[in-house]
Parts: sequence; C-alpha cells; structure tokens
Amino acid sequence: MNKLYIGNVSAEASEEDFETIFEQWKIPHSGPFLLKTGYAFVDCLDEKAAMKAIDVLSGKVELHGKLLEVEHSVPKRQSEIVIVEPCKSITVLYCVTELNTDTETAVVNVRYAAKDQARLAMEKLNGSMMENYALKVSYIPDETASAEGPPAGGRRGFGARGPPRAGSPGLGARPKDPIIIPLRIMVPTQFVGAIIGKEGNTIRNITKQTHSKIDIHRKENAGAAEKPITIHSTPEGCSSACTTIMEIMQKEAAETKFTEEIPLKILAHNNFVGRLIGKEGRNLKKIEQDTGTKITISSLQDLTLYNPERTITVTGPIEACARAEEEVMKKIRESYESDMAAMNLQSNLIPGLNLNALGLFPSGAPGMGPSMSSVPPPGAHESETVHLFIPALAVGAIIGKQGQHIKQLSHFAGASIKIAPAEGADPKLRKVIISGPPEAQFKAQCRLFGKLKEENFFGPKEEVKLEAHIKVPSFAAGRVIGKGGKTVNELQNLTCAEVVVPRDQTPDENDQVIVKISGHFFACQLAQRKIQEILAQVRRQQQPKPSSGTQTPQPRRK
Repeated sequence: MNKLYIGNVSAEASEEDFETIFEQWKIPHSGPFLLKTGYAFVDCLDEKAAMKAIDVLSGKVELHGKLLEVEHSVPKRQSEIVIVEPCKSITVLYCVTELNTDTETAVVNVRYAAKDQARLAMEKLNGSMMENYALKVSYIPDETASAEGPPAGGRRGFGARGPPRAGSPGLGARPKDPIIIPLRIMVPTQFVGAIIGKEGNTIRNITKQTHSKIDIHRKENAGAAEKPITIHSTPEGCSSACTTIMEIMQKEAAETKFTEEIPLKILAHNNFVGRLIGKEGRNLKKIEQDTGTKITISSLQDLTLYNPERTITVTGPIEACARAEEEVMKKIRESYESDMAAMNLQSNLIPGLNLNALGLFPSGAPGMGPSMSSVPPPGAHESETVHLFIPALAVGAIIGKQGQHIKQLSHFAGASIKIAPAEGADPKLRKVIISGPPEAQFKAQCRLFGKLKEENFFGPKEEVKLEAHIKVPSFAAGRVIGKGGKTVNELQNLTCAEVVVPRDQTPDENDQVIVKISGHFFACQLAQRKIQEILAQVRRQQQPKPSSGTQTPQPRRK
C-alpha cells in the first residue's frame, strides 16, 4: 500500500512545500500532491518509501506551525450525499460529502431531528448497498451534545482520522439521540504511556479500529497508582477497545518484567450494581461460571457523594476477562435502559428537580437524565404523605445525635420527617412518616435509602429495598388495580417495584385505604409518582363540569 494520507496540514501549505520536504528527506514519490482543506494525498514510489515517510515525517516534521501526521490510505471513495428516499418526516441535518479511510470501513455520523426519524433511516439504510459496500447503521453515543442548533446548511465530514468526536450540536428542545452508557475502566498508571503510544499513535489506532472515542483521564488523582479510561462507543466497540487495551498492558508487562497479575477493573455506578449482583449473588456467580473468571466488587464504604462508582475487578486470562466484560456491561446497560425507559414515560416526574445532582444517574455523561419540564402537572405541589418502613436498628442513625441528622434531612428536603412509635406485628421495622410535595418526597427518601446503605444495614452484595405505604381514597383503589389487575401489573412491569393493594381493607376515618410499594429507591419513586398521577386523573374526573347554561348573564347596557 503506497498511497499516503497526510493530515494536520496548514491552509498555507502548497505542493512546493511538500516537494521540498520529500526531496529533503529523500522520499521518492510517483505522483503529484493532492491538497485538500486540512489534509493531502500522495503516491509513493514503493512500500519502502511509504514506510520511510511515515517513520521520519509523522509527528516529527512541522509545516507552517503544524506537525504533519502521515499514514497509509486506500484510494479515496467519494459520495456527494447519502440520500434517504423523500419522506416528509425525514430531515438530514448533517451529512458527509467525502470519506477518506485507511481501512475497508468508514464511519459516518448523521443526525436526525427526532428518534423516530433516526429509526426509520436505520430501517431503510441498514443492509442496503452503496458502491458495492453493504451499509451497517446503528446508534452511537453522543455524550457531549450541546443545546445549540447547527449552523444553517452546515456540513460535517471527517477523513482518515476516524470517527468525529461526539459533540455534534443539537436543536434546542428536540429529543436527544439515544445515549449508550460508556465503558469505564481503571488501568495501572505505569501502563498509560504504552496505551497512548509514541505521539499518540497507539491510542489513535485503537480509536479508529474500534470506531470509539477514548478519554484517558491522566490528570485525575495525581500521583495515584491507577487512572480511569472512558470508552464511548457501541457495546461491540467498547468491548473491542477494552480487549486491545488489556493486550497492550500484558505486552508491556512482559517487556518490563512486571510479574504481578493485571486484572480488568470496570467502574459502574452503584445504582446498577445491585441488579448486576442479583438475588443472593446469582447473576454474578453465573457470569463467573460462564466465563471462567473471578469477580469481586468494591465495598459500599468506598462510596462518597462525589464518587458513586464501584470497582468491579475481573481476574483471569484476557479472553475470559473480555467475555466477562461483555456480560457485566450487558447487565449494567439493561439496568440503565430499564431506568431510562421508565423515566422517559414520566417526563414530568418531579418538576424542577435535577436528578443528576442527586446521583441517580452516572456522572460525567451529560444528557443521561431526562429533561424536566418547567410546567408542573396538576397537583404537583400538593403535599403528600408516605410511610416508609426502615429497620428498627437504624432509627438511631436516622435521628442522629440529639436529633441533628433528622433535622438536617428535614431542612434539606423541605419535608416533615417523623419516626413513629414502635407498633405493629413486626418489631424489626419502624415507620418513618414523610410529608411534603413530590420534590421533597424524592429528596427525603433518597437520603434515607442512602443513609441505610452507608451505615451497612444491608449486606455488601445486597441492594437497599424498602416498603412504602401511601393512602388513596377507597373509591380510587379500583383505578390503581385496573380491570382484572391490568393497571397494577403494568405498573409493576414499568417500575420494577412490587405494588400491592391488600384485599378486604376497611377504610379509615378519612375513607382511605393503603397501597403497598416495595423495591429499590428508583422503583419506589416511579411507582409513587405513577399512582399519584392516577389519583390526579380521578380527582379531575370527580370535579363537576360547568354547565353551558349556568353562566351569569351580563347586564345589558342602556
């Protein structure tokens, strides 16, 4: 392969400049220099000349203030635009007019105005032929999309530099592209240089080969023994990049006579870890058995408000660790997608509340949480009362010394929080009475779940799950249950919480009955909000409709 791609070319560069450089370094070429904006092409006389050009020029020779980047390239393939058959619901906002690539695969980013448009484009384009190549269309992450619109008529392309960094601007209020949760791993600091490679060549090659965006956070945790790496790509791209990084570390360890085992360390937000572990650790055990690896997870005590991630350490051969990574991330992505699907159906979950600020979703990934509407739904600011049942042994930790913790919690959440006296058939549980609007409920319950986790009232591999009771008018209980239990079943499927309306309840003095909700924090919150939505609908239907004939007549002017 004798054709070269020369990148990072200054706009001031000319063919004469390149002729001079190639003559100076005695690199024979067989054709003229083809200059484009920001890059150039040239045919070397033979493979030896091409290799010499790459070796002596790339990252070493400067032209008009810019270091040249030189590498192999296949002949240019050009397409004016990828055209989807005319459809009023399809609007291409970005397209690529020219592709240059040093492999048989090129990646093109196209942004649509809405998800359904992108989905339709995927259906029409996937598998279709273009210049004897089959197109493969899929979603990729866009982690840093801004809220600003694109310039009118804007176009964006890229050459042999691999996929463009995520960050194509979006239109103000339009729905964002689906975001795939990135893979985050920890690597020993001593191997970071090998992963980056000379002049960044190694990491650049990984990026291009796996069609991913890789961030090595070298400045984080100065002096620490390990550094985090974030890989943004499709699941397949993440896994491929991860495997390559493990192979590089193993090779570097052999060359430097590093004898310690190098495990794969995956970082995962704590909200997903409970579902990864599974009941009694079954999910984790199955992954270990299926992949032939040993997996351990860091303690909950290592969590802080600023570091909600836990470290999943996988030990075993590279091939086995790679399979384990796929299975672990599959579980984590399923949990994330389940949470987001539920959240997207509840776009007005709690008006004005920044869920990211509470640590509900992974940090460092803008757009991970849904946007909150500024217009509250009917009844959004009405006070609600929830009875949350906690372990009786945890009461002291919740109250704090001289009641300081519960006072601070009440102030922070803007809710009334009281511990009810011990009563009922189960002495192991105590009732916490929380009164306040939806946002206050969310904050108070979030802190209570978190406090129980911090104080180790649940095992290291056990997710915090509590039972909450809310009261509903007896005449509305049937609406919560639905015909044949349809509504309550859908509610459970949607939220992953257990929702029960006990039969044969006797309404209290206010003609209300209890609905029981059990599950982890997020599941409980979604179930509570959905039930409150049903109650709001019932209340609206109960309001008398004004009659058209009852309007007060206006006095006639004389």
